[in-house]
Amino acid sequence: MEEYQFRPTTTQGAAMTVEKNVAIPMRDGTPLLGDVFRPQDDGPAPVIMTLGPYGKDVHFADFNRGVYDQVDQHGEFANFETVNPEYWVPHRYAVIRLDQRGTGRSPGRMDLFGPQQSEDFYDAVEWAAEQPWCSGRVGLLGISYYAISQWQVAALQPPHLSAIVPWEGVSDLYREWSHHGGIFSNGFTEMWWDRQIGLNQHRGVGSRVHENGLVDENVDLRAEHAAHPLFDDFHAARIVDFGKITVPLLSVGNWGGHGLHLRGNIEGYLAAASTDKRLAVHSGSHFAPFYTEHGYAMQRKFLDYWLHDIDTGLLAEPPIQLAIRDSADQLTWRGEHEWPLARTQWTPLHLDASAGTLRTAAPETSCTASFTADGPGLVLYSAPFEAETEITGPLSLSIWIDSTTTDADLFVQLLNIDPGGQTLTFTDAAGGQNPSVTLGWLRASHRELDDQRSIEWRPYHTHTRTEPLVPGEPTRLDIEIWPTSMVFPAGQRLGLVIAGHDTPGLTAFRHNHPADRDRPELHGVTTIHTGPEHPSRLLLPVIP
Repeated sequence: MEEYQFRPTTTQGAAMTVEKNVAIPMRDGTPLLGDVFRPQDDGPAPVIMTLGPYGKDVHFADFNRGVYDQVDQHGEFANFETVNPEYWVPHRYAVIRLDQRGTGRSPGRMDLFGPQQSEDFYDAVEWAAEQPWCSGRVGLLGISYYAISQWQVAALQPPHLSAIVPWEGVSDLYREWSHHGGIFSNGFTEMWWDRQIGLNQHRGVGSRVHENGLVDENVDLRAEHAAHPLFDDFHAARIVDFGKITVPLLSVGNWGGHGLHLRGNIEGYLAAASTDKRLAVHSGSHFAPFYTEHGYAMQRKFLDYWLHDIDTGLLAEPPIQLAIRDSADQLTWRGEHEWPLARTQWTPLHLDASAGTLRTAAPETSCTASFTADGPGLVLYSAPFEAETEITGPLSLSIWIDSTTTDADLFVQLLNIDPGGQTLTFTDAAGGQNPSVTLGWLRASHRELDDQRSIEWRPYHTHTRTEPLVPGEPTRLDIEIWPTSMVFPAGQRLGLVIAGHDTPGLTAFRHNHPADRDRPELHGVTTIHTGPEHPSRLLLPVIP
């Protein structure tokens, strides 16, 4: 094997062969159009491939100028959330970008994340491996949509798929995107569709545009999400069978990715059957880290090993790399060997409704506190930490409630409170300042647990049927709270917000669709029960 050294390469004027609008045949005869960027000498090179709906011909700056200005990598062929060929080709990779069926230059019926998309991706991987300029190895690397599609196609096991790097990408489209805890998350999908999908549908000769903006018989994912509030056949057709993912993988998440990608990267890593799988979790911007020298070094260390047989030192490193956040929003990278961390001290903080506190000792008397679904909700505070305390891992909230109606939505938020009582904020994946250390959600009627998949620190709800509440009857809910990493200095406190609507900070991922949220049963008074008869507690992963 060659000695591995990471040397950044300029993106300007890199020599390569560029083939535009290559027709790649699918098994049903429909061609997908792609662009191929490869070394000029025609020697064999492994492929990095993406397939998606954002337009292979749309320059990154035209697609989203604000984000383009934030990233380090620019160039003639820069494309939103995909790899830059002007960086990768000089390192002897071929880069292929495909417009998926029904988008950009590729004809056919658009059905985002449907089974057809994964079959097409499979066929494209195998086509690439057979080309004379390909070494026979194909890797996948891309952000968000270009990560989600990796999980899906990897489960189909294309023979020449050699490695995947799903970078900030959902692995469960129901629980992590369309319905958080069973609550319809419409805000992001509506914005995303208008900005990134609707305008890029393929428009062939004689195509027809409907009143809703759909071209021909394309599938409207916005409408489908709204029409399928339970985990039914529509969602089941898009879920990943992680037991069939055996390819080497590097899953990269973001502590600030609340509402979309964080959970998927961790759950995908845990569930995949790959014998060599790795997890990295950074923080901050959703886009910028992918195009930094640190990001490139991480990507190349993994892909050079699996696609080029270069000894990069990959296997000598711990399989998990975590960016540990502090209260000043600074990061310290640390290697780990398992998730959750084996040395985790699972620490319950008991809710005390009478005092509005989170206590290490369970309250000895029963008490309640109430809030209206449309009101400010409740905030409970821990005592100031006596010493610096790290919380890294998954969390859960076991809570007893009753409602004046037959249902209730619970929005849970954790805060970092400084000694002066101010709530600290942190950079989230959208690049804004967000007060959320982490978040969780649950619709009470979706409280049924999958006993086979639930763990104390990560409840897993079936979402296959609804169970109405009996008004006034205390009922236990187990709420999954997405993982986090935060170091609290001595003197700071943890705040727990429990409300009946979206909490401040997560502006892109709103839950306010009238058909889902304006129903009378979701607008009653919710009462929290604490004490010996109804023990409610927050479970924290404290790292000694």
